[in-house]
Amino acid sequence: MPNKIELKRVHGDFGFEAVDAYGHTVKMDSSPESGGDNFGVRPMQILLMGLAGCSAIDVISILKKQRQDVKDYKMVVNGDREAGKEPSLWKDVEIEFHLYGDIDEDKAARAVELSLTKYCSVAATLGKAGADIKSKVFVHPAI
Repeated sequence: MPNKIELKRVHGDFGFEAVDAYGHTVKMDSSPESGGDNFGVRPMQILLMGLAGCSAIDVISILKKQRQDVKDYKMVVNGDREAGKEPSLWKDVEIEFHLYGDIDEDKAARAVELSLTKYCSVAATLGKAGADIKSKVFVHPAI
């Protein structure tokens, strides 16, 4: 099955390595405050990374179809989790999309909107869990 993930402990108490069906690996760990060792990414941060990756693929695909010349691309994702709750879900997520190249600003903004509201499964998952996802789009000249 292509969606199979295997996880094994490889470092200390909470240092894990997850491997997908294609052999790609991700290192995970808990925070030092929770007994972790900073061996890897926190599992909840991986959700934000997945959001960034999912949306980036959408946005670039949409803009390529519109013949926009995306020379470079960067995202910054910030999130706040619910305070004092278990489980503590993502509450507010802010995403900055930085696109570099000869790109129409309206098309860039529309591509981001389509990604976050229609195509990105991670955004939909976080939204159904109650996260409020906001975005800003910045188009820069090619570097």
